[in-house]
Amino acid sequence: MTLKNKFTAICIVATAFLNAQEIVKDKDSLVKPEVKISFLDSIKKTFVNDEMASCVDSLWAKEMVSLDSYDQMITDIKNVNVDQKVDYELPTELLKERLKKLDEKSPFNIEYNEGLENVIKSFLKNRKKTFERLMGISQFYFPIFEEELAKNNIPLEIKYLAVVESALNPKAVSRVGATGLWQFMYQTGKQYGLNISSYVDERSDPLKASSAASEYMKNMFKIFGDWDLVLASYNSGPGNVSKAIRRSGGYQNYWNIRKHLPKETQGYLPAFLATMYIFEYHKEHGIVPNKAIANHFATDTIMVKRHMSFKQISDLLDISVDELKFYNPSYKRQEVPYISGEQNFIRLPKSKVAVFTSNEDKIYAYVDYEEKNREKPFAIAKTTSNKSIDTLEKPETDKEFVTRYKFHKVKRGENIYDVALKYGVTANNIRDWNNLKGSKVSRGKTLKIVTTERIAYKQNKKEKSETTDIASVENPTSKVAKTYKLEKVTTNKQVTKYHKVKRGDNLSEIASKYDVDVSEIKKWNKIKGNNLIAGKSLKIVKTEQVTKTIKKEVLVPSIDNNDEQPIANVDKKSKKATKNDTVSENYYIVAKGENLFSIAKKHHVTVEDLKEWNNLFNTDVKAGTQLVISGESTTKKEQEIAAKSDFKEIEYTVAQGDNLSSIAKKHNTTIDKLKELNNLDDNVIKLGQTLVVSKEPVTKTKTKKDKYLADNNKPTIYQVRKGDTLLSISKKFPGVTIADIKKWNKIKNEKIKPGMKLKINS
Repeated sequence: MTLKNKFTAICIVATAFLNAQEIVKDKDSLVKPEVKISFLDSIKKTFVNDEMASCVDSLWAKEMVSLDSYDQMITDIKNVNVDQKVDYELPTELLKERLKKLDEKSPFNIEYNEGLENVIKSFLKNRKKTFERLMGISQFYFPIFEEELAKNNIPLEIKYLAVVESALNPKAVSRVGATGLWQFMYQTGKQYGLNISSYVDERSDPLKASSAASEYMKNMFKIFGDWDLVLASYNSGPGNVSKAIRRSGGYQNYWNIRKHLPKETQGYLPAFLATMYIFEYHKEHGIVPNKAIANHFATDTIMVKRHMSFKQISDLLDISVDELKFYNPSYKRQEVPYISGEQNFIRLPKSKVAVFTSNEDKIYAYVDYEEKNREKPFAIAKTTSNKSIDTLEKPETDKEFVTRYKFHKVKRGENIYDVALKYGVTANNIRDWNNLKGSKVSRGKTLKIVTTERIAYKQNKKEKSETTDIASVENPTSKVAKTYKLEKVTTNKQVTKYHKVKRGDNLSEIASKYDVDVSEIKKWNKIKGNNLIAGKSLKIVKTEQVTKTIKKEVLVPSIDNNDEQPIANVDKKSKKATKNDTVSENYYIVAKGENLFSIAKKHHVTVEDLKEWNNLFNTDVKAGTQLVISGESTTKKEQEIAAKSDFKEIEYTVAQGDNLSSIAKKHNTTIDKLKELNNLDDNVIKLGQTLVVSKEPVTKTKTKKDKYLADNNKPTIYQVRKGDTLLSISKKFPGVTIADIKKWNKIKNEKIKPGMKLKINS
């Protein structure tokens, strides 16, 4: 019976298998669409993958490099008051007993005093969550510290110093420039052999910085012979400790010379001892460390033999850029440089090291491929010299350049260079787009980013249809239909909120809650120190984006298929304007120092019109805001003259890297005007494409506007302001050069003074 059942089961399986084969065969007979994959995906499909999971996820990596704990720790040390009693349930006798046990197993002088008790209670009361987070991170860093400290015979308790110094953040930078986990100054770092260059800052390297810190403390112990004084010298320098010893009358115990030390150092050792106590007795106080997914022993280093960016490594190994930044904080530009004669390593989870080593040749092949396709300097000049323009206009694949606008909200610790690196642009670009001067930007500020993306496609029937469309649209017999479209305009609006101070609140926590800076809260509320009074209301001003919808009139060409003309007609240099032509709306970007009154005067409109067209409630506008400037319809008489007039077109050939924004800026026009002149539906333009950038009427009859401009075509007098240079002034007047200004004003050198009046010819 059993044999019969088995035989039946085998038959069923065989039948199912044969049916499946027939189904597959039928499916294979169908024509499947070809799925194209990128070069990166084709490389990764051949990778030999290790099954081990990675040790860190991106959210945890971001949390680990957060600067919040560092700011709080620095504030606590700076403002610590050892004489202020703290209401917290910790019996003094119990604390004395625990401190005595710590003293017995430590080379530090850990003796009970009221000041230390107050600091410990303050940390336990106000910083429990901070210590839970720090204890989670410490599970990654403490093994590194302990290994280096043990090599130099340094007390292992010194590892707690990194918590006080940097809150275990390798990217921490103090107000005086001290950097990394151990907060080395530039000269001290160089003195102890740390490499600091444009690409690398080893002060942020956990291993190398820990080795340098151990060496430094070993030397300081030879001088002072007391570990408490070594810590004091680490914070304020050996010179200040020596002065404090002299001023105290020769005492060499930290607590006896404490009042003669700098104010910050007076709270330094108590903060260190309080941190040591909390780490050692966290269970007794109900502090549960965050789970540390990252494990130093689950990582390894590998030498990189090419110049590689974190983005490339991230794409190839499927590891987030945030993880790479966490494991490799010493690389300043998120790039691993390649310099002849030098070796550079990158730390990765062991699972990713296995993938890297198993596929090294493929990885470098991809890097070489990307380098080969990277835009090179003078590439256009070389190509133009070897090929004719006709050849350039007909490549094997056409390349379209699409301009996209992105907005980046600045996070804590970011500067212009970080943002530029993230979006692949330059810091100068960001300054120009956002009317900025320096490299510092306040947290929460929204930055405008303009990116140009290149899209390659094969020539096909679509190209023919596009050519036909252009010919039809520019056909003089085409009709123009008037329509409206809704467009969203985003404006910034300042919103004032109030925060009622609760017991235990501090400025750092309030600033973090509302995503503003502590200095801003102080400024808004005229606060000098850091002390807050419970029950007081604090003013918080936030900039929020408000999106409004406006109705915009557009001209849509209506093509008459019966009146098509040959494509050759498109190349005519002169065309006649139709009676239906009107002056359409355009946009204006507000420059620094401008207001609605100056803009209205410049465009010969009223302030009320501008407010109505842009849904504004007052006359305040910020630099960089895009305003709708409504054009006025010409009179019937002017339209008749325009209809009889010939227009001479000014043309421009699109070069490598051009986009509508840069072309509009170069020719003193707007993107909308370019799109109108060239009948473009979007911002897509092609390399080698010929664009009409302006039309000049050729007629003897002057319009009212021509007469107005002729009457006002007089030299402009510009009064020099503080900070002006000839270069900055020339940029304010399109087409004007430094040489022009010097010539018009008979200036020999480029020295100008505030108040000086300069003549600028139109």
